[in-house]
Amino acid sequence: MTASDRMPDRTATGGHMLVEHRVVFSIGSNLGDRLDNIQEAVDALFDAPGLNFVAFSPVYETTPYAPPGETLPEQGDFLNIVLIADTRLPPENLLERVLNIETSMRREREVRWGPRTLDIDIVVFGDISSDDPDLTLPHPRAHERAFVLVPWADIEPDVLLPGHGRVGDLAQAKQSEGGPSAVRRREDLALQQPA
Repeated sequence: MTASDRMPDRTATGGHMLVEHRVVFSIGSNLGDRLDNIQEAVDALFDAPGLNFVAFSPVYETTPYAPPGETLPEQGDFLNIVLIADTRLPPENLLERVLNIETSMRREREVRWGPRTLDIDIVVFGDISSDDPDLTLPHPRAHERAFVLVPWADIEPDVLLPGHGRVGDLAQAKQSEGGPSAVRRREDLALQQPA
């Protein structure tokens, strides 16, 4: 049995049962020191209690992406990783943490699909489904994004992305498309695990 196959851990706290969920983040940067930005984001996610590190992917370099029909501003390539953690925090609390980290690292949202110092997406949060526009779960475009699927498949190829299939199969299909959705593994770059 793999870590992703285990049953949720339930711990009684203050008369309530808290369920541990597996959460998958996609983290990217294409402004400034991209690797340093991602490392800072990883460290900041774990600075406060409530997240337990599981794994992160190798670093990938990715051509900027926008869905068909959307305008993509001129910009440099991204560095991307996928990070996996376990948490008993509610999704809303985790989203607040993510937004605070992006803000502290000068993330600007003025140009849609524009360059950014940091972009952190919550891809899945256990088996929770949500249509909330502030946090749609699973992420509605994860199945289209090689920069999510390929790094994720490096660490959890057999996990299912709800509604779309096995992550390893989705990643292989995206990689075979090539073109603007292609990602390149950067063997020369590495991150440090959070303390």
